[in-house]
Amino acid sequence: MDSLTQIVLGAAVGEAVLGKKVGNKAMLYGAIAGTIPDLDVITRYFLDTVTATEWHRGVSHSIFFSVVFAPIFGWLVWKINQKESATWRDWSWLIFWGLFTHPLLDAFTTWGTQLFWPFKTRLAFQSVFVIDPLYTLPFMVFLMLAMFQKRTAVKRRRYVNLGLLISSAYLVLTLLLKGIAYNQFEKALNSQAISYSELNTRPAPLNTVLWMANADTENAYLIGDYSFFDSEPISFTSYPKNHDLLGKWADNDKIKRLIKITEGWYTIIENDGHLYFNDLRFGLISLDENETQFAFSYRLVPNGDDLIVEERPKFKRDAKRLLSALWQRMWGN
Repeated sequence: MDSLTQIVLGAAVGEAVLGKKVGNKAMLYGAIAGTIPDLDVITRYFLDTVTATEWHRGVSHSIFFSVVFAPIFGWLVWKINQKESATWRDWSWLIFWGLFTHPLLDAFTTWGTQLFWPFKTRLAFQSVFVIDPLYTLPFMVFLMLAMFQKRTAVKRRRYVNLGLLISSAYLVLTLLLKGIAYNQFEKALNSQAISYSELNTRPAPLNTVLWMANADTENAYLIGDYSFFDSEPISFTSYPKNHDLLGKWADNDKIKRLIKITEGWYTIIENDGHLYFNDLRFGLISLDENETQFAFSYRLVPNGDDLIVEERPKFKRDAKRLLSALWQRMWGN
């Protein structure tokens, strides 16, 4: 999830664990702990694109990381705040929950987390977009209300508990909504007599009303969208796999690793003499039926016997155009 959401969650968890003893400091250090796992983004500055992508939401988003580093960070916070009545163990417990709830929340997104690192299994429920106002804003309001209460006030604990309860209930609801959307896509494929081997669904950006789906057919992937306000049947657009365009690069180590990252949901396109590897899990950069560029796309540049993989840049103008189209599409077809 986005940094603001992780700060809110971490602060709420910190308050729930240690608020009575240290007041707003519990929120402060909970918020800090909740942002630490995302420091793995710095790997992009000194690792190649494929390796940095593999590391994203890897070891720093694992149970192992939470268990090992909680007492270390807890000791540092304890040394800084020795005037408080909280012990090293208290601070370590707070840090642990700040670190641990971060990847738990990320597990609901499309990218998911390697919660059980060093095992390679990636946990991804794909029921929440990385930025979801319906999760974050109510949670943040309750947290702010709690901040202005005395540390021993009953209302303080009540506000925090309500924030945690409502946000958690929303996550459960998204799983239910995902199930309903999946059923609608399944019905549409069957009614159109489309043969497919696998179906993948995810929410559209910023909401859980509009859902996207990828269907794996023999030579192409079908992409469709469905809103709970739709009145017309679901339609699908076909995108050829073109895996054969990889040619000799199909056995390249970086390509194999990219395929593993995408869990097999990828297409290859050739444009201006360059090959592009597209990750289908995050959709296209627009809702235009003629759109061919995906949100996560990598240019493959031959370098002797190896490949250089370059992530294609994203532009604010594309994001604004997509958000405008999503807002209109969300209210039905």
